[in-house]
Amino acid sequence: MFISKKFIPSLFTILNAFCGFLSVINSANHEFETAALFIVFATLFDAVDGLAARLTKSSSEFGVELDSLSDVISFGLAPSFLIYGIYLKELGDIGVVISSFIMVFAAIRLARFNVQLVGFDKDKFNGLPAPMAAMTIVTYILFYHEKILSQSLSVNFIIVLAVVLPVLMVSRIKYASLPRPSLHSVKKNPIVFIILLIAVIITVATGGEGSFSFCLFYIFSGIIISLKNFIFRRSRTEDDNIPDENLNLKKSK
Repeated sequence: MFISKKFIPSLFTILNAFCGFLSVINSANHEFETAALFIVFATLFDAVDGLAARLTKSSSEFGVELDSLSDVISFGLAPSFLIYGIYLKELGDIGVVISSFIMVFAAIRLARFNVQLVGFDKDKFNGLPAPMAAMTIVTYILFYHEKILSQSLSVNFIIVLAVVLPVLMVSRIKYASLPRPSLHSVKKNPIVFIILLIAVIITVATGGEGSFSFCLFYIFSGIIISLKNFIFRRSRTEDDNIPDENLNLKKSK
């Protein structure tokens, strides 16, 4: 049976959404680690569909819309339901509201992304990408929740993640996108690829535990770079507003 190459990226996108659905089912059955793993699988399919679209040169507006809808399921609904099932349901209505932040703000972020999208490749994102926010929650749950940290600290940390990550998703903080895996990209962004290589090595060496540290590194790198750029722009604006004393002296003469 002949399958159009345009369908290949969409197939991976659908698998992304399906993994999100399976994550919700496992969360409902209190299989929280399995639910977290399905979000990891969804992230892998999300990365592969973009790569497949580039390789087959089949990027399209339909693919962008389908990808965003799938992301809302896998990186919005699934992690929200996951943290709700783990603890936040014990907070009653407040827990429902807090756990919904990731889903709601992920939907807002992805809608904004689609409206602002020019072309199909972006070097930077406005706001924390939804997959990275979901992976931060997932890697914390898999490797740290009530395993290294105490129960009280784990609970407080989940609440912090549930509030801070959604805010970062809809913020104007710039986050770099992963460059294309090509020789040209390696030459253009050697530091990025070195960091990615180190992250992979650390993750493998620690049995996956280091992935949470990489997520935090990515989050704080965007905050620090944006803060630095803001201070630089403000300093430059103040310098531009300083009158040229020499020019004023010439005019006075």
